Parts: sequence; C-alpha cells; structure tokens
Amino acid sequence: MGLSIECDQMLTERDRHQITSRGMSLEEIERQIEIFQQGIPFVKLKKACHPGDGITQLTPSEITQLSRVFEVALSAGRVMKFVPASGAASRMFKSLMTVLGSSSNQTHRALPSESATTTPEQEAVRRFLAGVHLFAFYEDLRSAMAQKGLEIEQLRAEGQFVPILEYLLHSPELNYAKLPKGLLKFHHYPSHPRTPIEEHLVEAAAYGKDAHQQTRVHFTVSPEHHEAVTGHVEGIRPLYEKAGVKYLIGLSTQKASGDTIAVDLNNQPFRDQQGNLLFRPGGHGALLENLNDLQGDVIFIKNIDNVVPDRLKEETYTYKRAMGGLLVELQECVFHYLNQLASGSLNEEQLQAIADFCKQKLSTVFHKKYSGWTRQERANFLFAQLHRPIRVCGMVKNTGDTGGGPFWVEHPDTSLSLQIVETSQVDPNDAEQQAILKSSTHFHSVDMVCGIRDYSGKPFDLRQFTDPDTGFIAKKSYEGRELKALELPGLWNGSMAKWNTMFVEIPRSTFNPVKTVLDLLQPAHQPR
Repeated sequence: MGLSIECDQMLTERDRHQITSRGMSLEEIERQIEIFQQGIPFVKLKKACHPGDGITQLTPSEITQLSRVFEVALSAGRVMKFVPASGAASRMFKSLMTVLGSSSNQTHRALPSESATTTPEQEAVRRFLAGVHLFAFYEDLRSAMAQKGLEIEQLRAEGQFVPILEYLLHSPELNYAKLPKGLLKFHHYPSHPRTPIEEHLVEAAAYGKDAHQQTRVHFTVSPEHHEAVTGHVEGIRPLYEKAGVKYLIGLSTQKASGDTIAVDLNNQPFRDQQGNLLFRPGGHGALLENLNDLQGDVIFIKNIDNVVPDRLKEETYTYKRAMGGLLVELQECVFHYLNQLASGSLNEEQLQAIADFCKQKLSTVFHKKYSGWTRQERANFLFAQLHRPIRVCGMVKNTGDTGGGPFWVEHPDTSLSLQIVETSQVDPNDAEQQAILKSSTHFHSVDMVCGIRDYSGKPFDLRQFTDPDTGFIAKKSYEGRELKALELPGLWNGSMAKWNTMFVEIPRSTFNPVKTVLDLLQPAHQPR
C-alpha cells in the first residue's frame, strides 16, 4: 500500500528516515494524520451497565468454587501479573509544585494564616505540612534536611514550607518530582517503608505463586527510569524471596513505535526548531505492544498506585482468585465450543447451546438477521464471536471517581457490546448521551485478568482486536507553539474493544489509588 499524494507531499526524505528509524511505518503515519483531519467520533452509549445487566455479582459459594478453579491454572504456571507503571510522579505533587513555583524567590515564605483566604493549592500544602510526619518518606526527608542544618519540625510549626518542599521534590536525596510512582515510599512497616513495586511483589506472591513457588511479574517503566527501577528490584528481591518464593521479574519500556506524530492546528506535521518531526507518547494504549510481546496466558493487570498495606490485602486476594477462576472457567467453555465449531459437524441443538452461552455468559448481542442465516453462516458467526481474547474486569461502586465506566455501546452496524468508556469519549453537547453517562453506578478500577491464548494454545496477536476509532485528540503546546496530539486507544478501552468481556462487581476496599500525595494520608494507606 502506497502513501496518498497529499501525505507524500507532506513528508521529506529526512522525515521518512526519521519515521522508519523509530520502527514506524509510513502508512501508520498517514493513518494518524487522517485521524487528525477527520476527527475521532464519539462513542454512542446505549445504556449504563448495572448489576444483573452487564455486571455480574458473585455469591460467597461462587467465590469459593472459582478460587478452586483458579488454583489449578495457577499450579500449572499459567499466571502472570502485568503492572503498567507510570513515568515521573510529578502529577502526584502538582499542587505542591504550583505553590512552590510561585514562592521560588522567597526561601522561607510562610503560608497565609488559617483565617486568610487560600487557594486549593495552598490548602493542599497546609494539609501536607499538618500530616508530613505521617508519610512513609518522613524519616528520609527529616534526615536529608538535618544534614543541611534544617529542622523540619521547626519549619513546619512556622509554616515555612519552601525548604520542606524543595528537599522532598528536588533534592538529590529524595527528588520525588522526578522519580516514578513505583519508587516512592508509600507505606510504613516495622522493618522498612515499602514502595508500590514492593507491594505488588507481595501481592503477586500471595495469589500468583505456582507449584514450583515461582511468581511472574512484569513492570512497564519509562526509559529514563529503567536503571533506577532495575536497581530497586534487584535490591529488594532477596528480602522477599526469603519467604520461599522465586520471582521471575520482567521490565520493559514503551516502544518508540508506539508514539504518535504531532500536527499543527492545520493538521500539517509539527516540526521543532531543527525541522524534525515531533512525536509524543501515545498514552497507555501503546502498552498493548508490551502486553502482546509477553506471549502470556492468564495475565492480571493492575495499576502501579492501587496498593494497600498487608492488613487490607486479604479481600483483594479473595477477589483476584475468584476473577482468575471465572476467566479460566470461561476459557474452558469457549475452547470446548470452538473445538466443536472447528469440527464442522454440529447439529441445531449444539449450535443453540453455543448461542445461549454467548448470550448469557459473554453478553453477545446477535445480529438481527441471525435466525435467518444458514447453519454454516451461524456457525461462522459463533466461531468469530468466541475466537477472541477474554477479559474479566473488576468494577467498584462509583463514589465520585473520574475515569472509565462500564457501558453498553452501540456500534455503527447497530450491534451492542460491553465497553469501558471514558468521559472524553462521550459527546459533551449531547444531553441524552450525557444523561446515560451520569447514570452509571460503577467505575473501572483497572483491576482485571486477561486470557490471551486461543483454543489451540497459541497467543493471540492482540493488535488485531483494537478499535482505532477510540483514541483521543488533545491540544498541547511545544516551545510556545500550539499543536494537536493523538493518544492511542486506551489499553483497557479501545485497545481491548473487540475482546470478549465480563464485568464483575468487586468491593470498594480493593480500590485505593494514590493520585495525589495527600491520598497517602487516607486510612487505607496508614498503619492501623
């Protein structure tokens, strides 16, 4: 396939070399530019999912039975944990950095008095100072400041926040604004504070240890943090392997080929001062390549910052095992039916049994003309519906969270499917669509388990099951000039849009993300 004349005229030989040297194809760049030109359509919500209508609720007896199913797959070494780790944790400290930036020329400036009017950012700094001794990194911060003759408690009492924030965010000893979330000290323990990476290793060993006492965990990290994360992992591994577990830990970085080209406001390729094309990270959807490369089997996915201390982990383990068992049980049925369909000798009763399974367990909505098709046409349809990766996604009750939620989505051919939909994917000017969006009662906690092998045991090519029409275009700036940036379909949104999906309600206690540093003061992240 060649480039269009329009795109061909946009690119120089230098551009072509720059594109191919990143592992990207010229056709992919053309596709991305076309998306900028045509825009990305909003999804069409049919209705929100609720328990009994798109969301499954598990009974205690089902949880027990599914856990047994999971143990069989676990013992066989089929299970892995995949943790999409973040880049720099600067967003965690956004409010603190805003106030610090506005006070950069006044080293010991104090906050306004409590009776004075303060901004939300100033109030965040006040709360941070009030609880600074409760953070797991407090001793590191106090010690680093003391070495320079600064007494943190005296400064805190005087409301002199600048030195405290400077040492936390920018000192060589801590440098928290530049570290990834996975390396920040989150939780207190008698022996030593733990980072999120450590908490994920503890979790993985509790529900992901096979018959050989091996636990497989894979972290994605930013290139600039690869060395630091590797050092941290190797430093703590012996401590956690004392409990008798052998960790098989993988690290990978987001590929340059997963970046997207930036364009100017006229949808022409954006160039820097040297005339080079500008590429930007494609969002977490680019991590589909990392997931695909693992060639795994049963893979749990959970965000780096959604961890709790040991005292609160047991309920998480219970539902992890149950969700894993549900996935394996679904796989066994799907594989059985696919083998039947592949044999090509099914009668009407067998076809109906498969159709009923698709409707009841996989929420498949059949084409209106399905009943009028020939037996072979119906068998082909059922095979295509079943021969896909499977995911079981945990949904918690929404208490004001922002992010993806579970919905029935209507596609251009009028078919319906279960999808995780972000607010930005819904037309803000369509009152009916906004009403459906607001009717959602549940939130996707990015706590899921995926089956990515087919009925013959071969890994799927996950790139074949994405919906390219579910990305996102945002306005950004570079060197003072405005541009448009494209985010790829999200890893658990459009990148998994054509997977078979089951939504399961899980307890709110399993969802405790740390989006800002103040979240670490919540009871779930503090010692008892």
